[in-house]
Amino acid sequence: MKRIITVMAAFMMVATAATAQDEAKTGLGAGTWSTSSTPALKVSEQLFNNWSKSGNSTFDVTSTFFGNYKYTHPKFVWDNVTDLAYGYAWQDLDPEGVLFETRRKSNDKIDLTSALSWNAYKGWGASLTANLKTQFGKGYEYDGVGQAAEDSKRLVSDFFAPAYLTTALAFEYKKPDWSVSLSFLTGKTTFVCNDWFIINGLNYGVIQNDIDDPKAPFNPEDPETYKNIKNTYFALGSYIRAQYLKKDIAPNLDLYARIEFFYDYSKPKNMGWKSIDAADHFYTGVEGDNGARTKYTGVERTAEGGFEKLKGMSWLQRRAFETDVDMELKLDYRFSSHIAANFALNLKYDTDFSGMGRGGHWQLYQLAGVQVFFNWKTPQQ
Repeated sequence: MKRIITVMAAFMMVATAATAQDEAKTGLGAGTWSTSSTPALKVSEQLFNNWSKSGNSTFDVTSTFFGNYKYTHPKFVWDNVTDLAYGYAWQDLDPEGVLFETRRKSNDKIDLTSALSWNAYKGWGASLTANLKTQFGKGYEYDGVGQAAEDSKRLVSDFFAPAYLTTALAFEYKKPDWSVSLSFLTGKTTFVCNDWFIINGLNYGVIQNDIDDPKAPFNPEDPETYKNIKNTYFALGSYIRAQYLKKDIAPNLDLYARIEFFYDYSKPKNMGWKSIDAADHFYTGVEGDNGARTKYTGVERTAEGGFEKLKGMSWLQRRAFETDVDMELKLDYRFSSHIAANFALNLKYDTDFSGMGRGGHWQLYQLAGVQVFFNWKTPQQ
């Protein structure tokens, strides 16, 4: 499946470039294509040996690909963005082991966006957007170092487990360097296409039936009910997206920033606030436990003390708790046409994922390093 998707993506990029070249040659069509494909290799390294201030030696290699394929027509703009990344870090975590004996994934990203926009009046317009986010390979949680970490690692994610497809019909205000989109009609589909994750409690918001559902019960302790597992969840909600992309905000320095908010209209029902308010503790699925019974998968895994905090929230705090947030910041400083320093920060708040023992619903990713890149562009007509 991964190979098929990779081949399809490559085919689409080649076809897009070919179409642009054909139009440039023939002069047919009222619109113009402009394309840019930037594959890059990022490398960072730290080495400590008998260093009094201490530190762990690290070597990181990450490959990335960023492609922008835009079709500009007098009446509309079709903008397609491909953002891919995959990397590993070798670390010296065991002082008694071999140098760089621990290898762990440092980056894994598939982010595909296609947007069709119409300009109506003075920067205001409408847009139809589709965005797909997932990852290439398996993700693990580790406990310990060296061989102990390998022996205790726990699978927590994989390709299309999870994946998120967001489609939105939005009002949009666009300027050359920034844009804001607002949609009250947004569909967000969550995929977990591996039953193992559902059975082990990693639902990522794909809500399952209760164990006493008369038609299609699901109980992770009963293999007979696995046939009732749901692998997708569709949410209808509101969506706000703001992004800023500026080349040369200072000499040779590029900036990209975005922030997204999504609110699921059905989240209050799935959260089961009434059950939470009426209960003394969470429902755990154990016979005789009459705590807060809800199909929402994130509540039961809230950190210690989180239950009382949920019960004490006001109406506004509960709505904020239910709202997903995704923020990203990228800075690239170009030393030459093929070498650049870069900084990336991604911060997420997701009530459907209560963490792996740290951070609760917050997720943080940060990277800084040097990259070697190439940039292939199709000039505008």
